[in-house]
Amino acid sequence: MHTPDRPAVAPVLASVDDGIARLTLNRPDKLNALNYATIDALMARLDAIETDPAVRAVVLTGAGDRAFSAGGDIREFSGSVARGVAAATQEFVRRGQAMTARIEAFPKPIIVAVNGLAFGGGCEITEAAHLAIASERALFAKPEIRLGMPPTFGGTQRLSRLAGRKRALALLLTGERFSPAQALEMGLVNAVVPHDELIPAASDLARRIVRHAPLAVSAVITAVTRGLNMGIAEGLQVESEQFARMVPTADLAEGLAAWIDGREPLYQGR
Repeated sequence: MHTPDRPAVAPVLASVDDGIARLTLNRPDKLNALNYATIDALMARLDAIETDPAVRAVVLTGAGDRAFSAGGDIREFSGSVARGVAAATQEFVRRGQAMTARIEAFPKPIIVAVNGLAFGGGCEITEAAHLAIASERALFAKPEIRLGMPPTFGGTQRLSRLAGRKRALALLLTGERFSPAQALEMGLVNAVVPHDELIPAASDLARRIVRHAPLAVSAVITAVTRGLNMGIAEGLQVESEQFARMVPTADLAEGLAAWIDGREPLYQGR
């Protein structure tokens, strides 16, 4: 008797509600470890969302109650390491860095809802995202040092910019776990909430953002992301450029007119 093949399980689930896309890393049996297929699927989802005018913001979380993501899939990337420097760099490092860079520079706000473990690459996604809310059950770590390697998805760079050099180095060099309260104190997350309130809190934050002009939201993200690594003079130039892009838009005209008329603006994203 022929048994039909089971359909492949999507490594990243997606749904959209009222302009907010919810993406879910979907390998709960592997603590949502970031294998190559999951990273590629997440990138593909983001590509589709970027060009979809109906989607204004993204909430990114993990399937199950145990983990947002426990980091890179060690069994898979160890195979790349065994094949040498070129394979390990191309297949693992560049793929992961492209993912976090994509998240960081994404023109629509990405809010990470950390529902459990955020180790290694899971922590690096949190660092790269525009905003993050953690469950009280969340737990963070930079454990790569325990594998005999540094972080490779941007963790040596973004954590130090968020937390400061000494705090980042203490976490990077010990591999020790740290709590949601510590993550909040160092600026890795924006808030810590009861576990059952995590997705509602992330969705509420998204709704408070998407009521504003989408072009202005994108301009703010671009100015902050690009300006962080510049001197103040260069950063102010980026800010000026982003404002200049808004001047001829219908949304700016609508926002100004609505303020003068004392009414709520109706933005159209153009």
